[in-house]
Amino acid sequence: MSGTRRRPSQRTISGSRAAGRRGASSTVSSRRWIDYPRADRAGGRRWLPSWRQMLASFLLCVGAVAAAIGYAYATITIPDPNPSTLLQNNVYYWSDGTVLATDGSVNRENVSLAQVPVGVQGDFIAAENATFYSDPGIDPQGIARAVVHMAEGGSVQSGSTITQQFVKNTYLDQSQTFSRKIKELLISAKIGASMSKQQILQGYLNTCYFGRQANGIEAAARVYYNLPVEKLNMSQGAFLAAAVNEPSLFQYADADPKARAQAQARWSWVLDRMVKTGKLTQAQRAQYAAAGFPVPRKWAPGSGLTGQTGYMVQLARAYAQQHDPAVTDSSLSRGGYQIHTTFDRKKTAELADAVAKVGAERLDPAHRAADRNVQAGAASVDPATGRILAVYGGPGYEQAHFSDNADTSGVPVGSTFKPVVLASALQYGAVLKPGTSPASVTPASKFNGDDGIQIKDRQGTYVTDDKDPTGFLHQHNDTTHRWGYISLRTAMEQSVNTPYVQLGEDVGYADVARTAKCLGLRSESLAAPSAGFYIGTSTPSAIRMAGAYATFAASGTQTTPYSVTKVTHDGTALPGFTAPAPVRALPAAVADNVTDVLRGVITRGTGAKAQALGRTAAGKTGTTDDYRSAWFIGYTHQLATSVVLFKEDPAHPQLQSLAGVGGLRKVFGGDIPTEIWTRYMHDALAGLPDLPFPAPASLGPGTDEPGVPSASPAPAPTKHVGRPGGRTTPTAAPRPGLPTPGSKCRTHKCR
Repeated sequence: MSGTRRRPSQRTISGSRAAGRRGASSTVSSRRWIDYPRADRAGGRRWLPSWRQMLASFLLCVGAVAAAIGYAYATITIPDPNPSTLLQNNVYYWSDGTVLATDGSVNRENVSLAQVPVGVQGDFIAAENATFYSDPGIDPQGIARAVVHMAEGGSVQSGSTITQQFVKNTYLDQSQTFSRKIKELLISAKIGASMSKQQILQGYLNTCYFGRQANGIEAAARVYYNLPVEKLNMSQGAFLAAAVNEPSLFQYADADPKARAQAQARWSWVLDRMVKTGKLTQAQRAQYAAAGFPVPRKWAPGSGLTGQTGYMVQLARAYAQQHDPAVTDSSLSRGGYQIHTTFDRKKTAELADAVAKVGAERLDPAHRAADRNVQAGAASVDPATGRILAVYGGPGYEQAHFSDNADTSGVPVGSTFKPVVLASALQYGAVLKPGTSPASVTPASKFNGDDGIQIKDRQGTYVTDDKDPTGFLHQHNDTTHRWGYISLRTAMEQSVNTPYVQLGEDVGYADVARTAKCLGLRSESLAAPSAGFYIGTSTPSAIRMAGAYATFAASGTQTTPYSVTKVTHDGTALPGFTAPAPVRALPAAVADNVTDVLRGVITRGTGAKAQALGRTAAGKTGTTDDYRSAWFIGYTHQLATSVVLFKEDPAHPQLQSLAGVGGLRKVFGGDIPTEIWTRYMHDALAGLPDLPFPAPASLGPGTDEPGVPSASPAPAPTKHVGRPGGRTTPTAAPRPGLPTPGSKCRTHKCR
């Protein structure tokens, strides 16, 4: 054994030290959950993550985002629709189905998807979201485009799918913020999973804004093409699909060349997209190209309820509320009603034109004080159905005239009430002698027509003056002419008061009022019992008087005048709007005899100016005390029309005398009202045949008023002498009346 000691190998010692360091490092690393910064790297390399760390971080982020989205999706709820999206307008239609007017704070009328033509649906899908029926309600590519756009500093883009746009329009606001965008995506995904594609597309089409204050496709179809959505073609639908993209510009495509050029380019692009998506063939595309760009109609913003429109809407609203308790001011304010009216567009324009032209010819308010504040009202009714075809309510809401003169109850009807008295007498008879049964009366029956005679009631007692009960009434005519005993026919033609006041007393208030109500006059418009009642102190509206005379035209069949044929709410028809049923108001023989008498008013009486119509017609003039109103109501077989003229100072709402109006000392119903009636009827009946009235059946022998001489001479022939209103003045004076000396005298001068 050698005595020399062996030294350890340097390699071995170095290797042991290195191993020690590795062992220590492994021990430290095993104690760290995340080896970051990396312990096995020195310097700046320690801060570079490994690929494993990068993958783990990415997966962790994706998981966190997915979890957050999942939580947000699970917890977010579909909010209630915005209140504004529930608002609609009410749409009123002419009798031909075109839009008469709309009212409400929002111009929207919701429709079902079934009402939108399939081709028009295709226009919107091709333009906005070709994958609509296959996507889940959101478009990842569209989202990526929006994110890139925002990263580049642009504004937050709106949703690109139809579902997202529906959500934005219905449930959210229009703000362009990131949080609103996230909400939109989440709600869209939920909507896509909970609603059918048909429901979503319907909601989208009803909530899109198209410009021209039109919300929804139905309002857009009306405002751009004056059509209901059902009648849109694919070319028009392509324009509307384009308008959604830039409504503020395309709404002027009717007049602005720049707007039209851009709208036309977008319209063409939509049609090309239709071809690309297989919804349109090349041949169909060529046909639309050949037909040209569907230029929208001219836009008149803010037209409102002008002219006669306001009065017709007012009538239709009132009728709807009267016939359905659920239709209230509150429900109408929320909109959604479609109200179909009886109003005829052409006849309404003709009636307004007649009033305007006669007014321009006869009145000069700028130079004649008497012509100021003169007003007219008129109504036209179909005798066969009771439909109100036209009204004239005044100069219009835009002139601050809100009272409808066609439907106003407050203007006495004067002698236009006399046919009601005659009809009642022909039907019920008259007590001509106290204590006897009613005797039959015919138009040939004679009564005392002299001025100033006293009137007796059915008990033979002189009636008192309703203006002064302490004195007996001396009934007056418009003139002091001594007519003597004349037939009821002649008294009607010449509008002589005294025979009809006495006849009314002989028939009795109850029966005359009953006849008036059977003819459609409202009870509240009938005056209280008095001598003046029989010659027109009642105040029915022009509409009701036209309806009463329409009953004569229809041989005694009465149909209550009405203005609405159908009401729907959100597309559902409401009950209670069937047309009023015709009823027998008068025996045909009575009505036809009244018509025969009223024909004489035109052919040889106070309504002579109506002869200018050149047709078979009947009618009656009416003028009240102190000329406070003047009427003419007349009819043919096809049309009954009433016209009233009166004067009222807006600052002092009470009737004023028409004396001096038109430069006339006295204004009669046979003058300006008859001219308006004749001009209107000429236009309204153009092209229709001149139909005769039924021949009046014989009523048998009639009874004269007591006191008629057995051989009473016939009244002398009369001739027109050019007095206002076509009034006739006889050339001979028959017997005087029988006034009582010393009694007080009051006048009911009604013609």
